[in-house]
Parts: sequence; structure tokens; C-alpha cells
Amino acid sequence: MRRTMTTRPQSVCTKAFGLAVLVLLMTAGASLILGAGPVPIADALAALGGGGSEEARFVLVELRLPRLAVGITTGLALGVAGALLQALTRNPLAEPGLLGVSAGSAFAVSLAIMLGASTVTLTTLVAQGGALAGCSFVIAAARMKGLGNDPIRLVLAGATLSGLLLALTSLLMLADQRAADEIRFWVTGSIAGRQWPQLLAALPTLLLGGVIVVAVAQPLASLTLGERVAVGLGQHPGRVRLLVVLAVALLVGAATALAGPLVFVGMVVPFLARALAGADIRKTLWLCLPVGPAVLVLADTVSRLVAAPSELPLGVVTALIGAPVLLAIVRARRMPTL
Repeated sequence: MRRTMTTRPQSVCTKAFGLAVLVLLMTAGASLILGAGPVPIADALAALGGGGSEEARFVLVELRLPRLAVGITTGLALGVAGALLQALTRNPLAEPGLLGVSAGSAFAVSLAIMLGASTVTLTTLVAQGGALAGCSFVIAAARMKGLGNDPIRLVLAGATLSGLLLALTSLLMLADQRAADEIRFWVTGSIAGRQWPQLLAALPTLLLGGVIVVAVAQPLASLTLGERVAVGLGQHPGRVRLLVVLAVALLVGAATALAGPLVFVGMVVPFLARALAGADIRKTLWLCLPVGPAVLVLADTVSRLVAAPSELPLGVVTALIGAPVLLAIVRARRMPTL
């Protein structure tokens, strides 16, 4: 027997949104004043007010501020993309990192780097092309009879695709040592050293993806009630699926170009948002806006502190956060229906 999740009252969702924004502000502040470097907290706080040492101001303005902006953007994109993918496949385990979407994007970027690509704009477009291919596979698999109705089998199919693409990425690194040094750091998932040019290169397509999400939210909410219901409400399921796939590709591709392939973020964020807002995809998407950045910025801050003065790869921290959530969902007595 399946459990149908309920929708929370609007007042509860508004309070949850306010709480999530507060958590995001706190994590953003922590991201600015805490780090693996030798800048004391008091000096960092003084630099935020315009004082402090020259070193502290440099670290905050030139290093931590763009890194924070990239973290917020990446978390937002992956959270919204995960919510879209889960609603479209009606699978709470569907997320870009597990189903091969991020791996497809990473393989495309690795191939482009090996072939000599260097501009950040080209990297973003290539990453989105790879994400589109991976997302198309996911949707095709979800529509296969028997596979799409079984969340575990769909995840296994996605994990197989991810493993294959990661193996091919490793082969690329073996084939070209020059590109390997650049790819090796990137594929572990990190936003360390990211600067404004990378973010500005991704923004146009991210905004396009956001426009599509706004346009498709209502039709997608109808589609989650069933294809016949959606048709009865005047929607066009094929068109809705196409737009959702395009939005996911734009969001995941841009996020992967910025931070590398990060797993579990696209699953954890919608999981938290649904727990607060209920099953309505429109409210889930709205709540993903602050929850996604808060989760990613928190993970990035932890990655700097646990092994200071070195840093853990961000992808390792997101995996440590997301794996227990995945196990909790899988071990749940009843798999929730979206």
C-alpha cells in the first residue's frame, strides 16, 4: 500500500520558508567568517564591517564572497532540479547525481577539457549538453514498463549509467595527463577557487531554466495527479515532460560546470522541502529556493573546517550528508508516492 503525502496549510509553508531563509542567512554568515585559512574570526568580523587587516579583507572579498555566491547558486539549481526530476518520475529517490544526469554532464566537460576547451562559457554549454543526454536517459528509463514504477530499480539503472560514465571519464584522464590534472580536481566536486567569471557565464542559462520552471510548475502539478487528470485539465503531458527535461538539463549542467558532479544534493533538498511543505510540487519548488543554498553552503563550510588547514572535497561532504537520507528513505516501511 502506498502512502499519499498531504499538503501543508499555506501558513505553515510561509513559516517554513521564513525559517529556511533564516538558516540560509546564518550559514552564509558562517561561510564568510569561517575557513581553513589563518584568518581569525574576530579579524573576519572586523573585515565584514570594513575594518580588519588587509589579508582578512582580501580573503573575504576575493575568495570567500565569490565562493559563497557560487555555493548559493549551485545549491539552488540542484535543489530545484531534483524536485523537478522527482515530480516528473514520481520517484522520491530520483536525483541528478544518482541517475546519471550529473555524470553525463561531467563526462561531457571532461571530454571538452581533453580536446582543449578553456572558456567558461563553452564549459557551461557543454555541461548542459551532457546533462540533457543523461536526463533523456532517465526519462526514457522511467517510462519503461516496470522500471519506472520501481524506485529502487530506477536508481540502480541510473547508478549503472553513472558508473559507466565515471569509468569513461577515468579513461580520458589516463589518455591525457595534461587534462587529467585539471579534471581530477574538478570531478571530486568543489567550489574552492571559483570566481565571478564562472558564475556570470552560467547565469544566462540558469535564468532561462528559472523561467521554464515558473512556466511549467502548474502543468507539472497537474501531471503529478496522473496523465489522464492532466489531459482533462487541459495540459499536454508530452510538452510538459519536454520542458521539464530542458529545465533540469540547464540547471544541472550549469551547477556541474560550477562545482563538478555533486551527489545527493538534488535528493536531500526536495526531501527536506516536502517534509516542510507537503506534496504540492509548487510549494516544494518554492521552498527549495532557500533550502538548497543553505544545505550546500553548510556542506561547503564543513568541508573547510573538518580537515583544516586543508579542505575536504565538497563532493565527499555532500555524500556523507546524503547517504543517511537515502538509507532512511529506502528503509522506510512505505515508500512515499509523489
